Amino acid sequence: MSAVEAGVVAAVTSASVVREVVAGLPAYDPGADPDAVAACSGTAHVIKLSNNESPFGCSPLATEAVRRRLDSSVSRYPDPTGRRLAEAIGERLAVPAERIVLGNGSENILELLCQAVLDPGDLVTTQAPGFSLHEIFPRMVGARVEKVPVTAAFGFDPSAWRDALAAGPKLIFLANPCNPTGAILSIGELEHLVAETPQSALLVLDEAYCEFARPDPSYPDGLAVLREQHRPWIVLRTFSKAYGLAGVRVGYGVASDDALVEALDRVRAPYNVNQLAQDAAVAALGDHAHLAETVRRTGVEIVRVADRLREAGFRVAPSSANFVFIDTGHRSDWVAQELHRLGIVVKAWREPGYETFIRASLSLPEDNDFFVRCLMRICAEGEQ
Repeated sequence: MSAVEAGVVAAVTSASVVREVVAGLPAYDPGADPDAVAACSGTAHVIKLSNNESPFGCSPLATEAVRRRLDSSVSRYPDPTGRRLAEAIGERLAVPAERIVLGNGSENILELLCQAVLDPGDLVTTQAPGFSLHEIFPRMVGARVEKVPVTAAFGFDPSAWRDALAAGPKLIFLANPCNPTGAILSIGELEHLVAETPQSALLVLDEAYCEFARPDPSYPDGLAVLREQHRPWIVLRTFSKAYGLAGVRVGYGVASDDALVEALDRVRAPYNVNQLAQDAAVAALGDHAHLAETVRRTGVEIVRVADRLREAGFRVAPSSANFVFIDTGHRSDWVAQELHRLGIVVKAWREPGYETFIRASLSLPEDNDFFVRCLMRICAEGEQ
């Protein structure tokens, strides 16, 4: 058999063992590679606005904690329970450490929930537009996904949610603030949704951007809303966004009861959160000043950039997060490609009904100004 023939056989054999549902999954889009954009644009200064990272970095205390760990030993496995971090989170939130689950980013916990809860054919309800992993992970295990659209003003549609929840989903993914719009559910809207949710369903409240939204008096603390509920629920949060620890990957969930955490422990890898991440998160959690300053500076830039874009004629969703969702009036793929040529990376949105939108996270003021100028020029000139 020739090498070419052997390659064909191997390719056919590989394809034949992949589950059909996996072959049909949409690919997660992390945004363009900054190195590739640098090569395309010819600039060494690439402005990365695609992943909602903090331009203000992490707490110096977190950096020092990582340095100490590197100086001591990284040859040992991490604490598989993450006990020290779980206790620190529990103390901060006034919940038992036994009701806290840690993940390699909160996305990891989304995946664990699907593995622990869903059977093929189960129904999952989420929002549209929404975080793609709220769809990909359920479909990965053979579940069905129904998306509830936002209103024309990017808000919560109680009638649409009532109808969707009446269909009897087993699991509900709800992000507050919403990714990609940045819009929030008020406390009344969240309470309405909780009341409509079947008692048998697991309600997953994804609060990855909650720290940015807290200065808004209409933003509810999901944990406070759910704390007295006698139903299965879990609130997810992360250290990747406001805490600036995206590179080490650590998130957490606060669950309604110990039994849900125990179920997630059965399907998770035993060392899913590395020790550097655990140490950094404990330190970051204690640096209140750094978090407050990050939230303050981000809020200033969100208002300033959104106002400039609206003044320029763009439709921009109201955002209580660290990113803006912008209707460019042009194909999002084309707009993103043109921005790449100028050294700017954004997320082109491809969800049906939103193909002219891009999502751009906030950077430093001078980078944000350059982005706005470039976007205005590109959209004014239009596709040739």
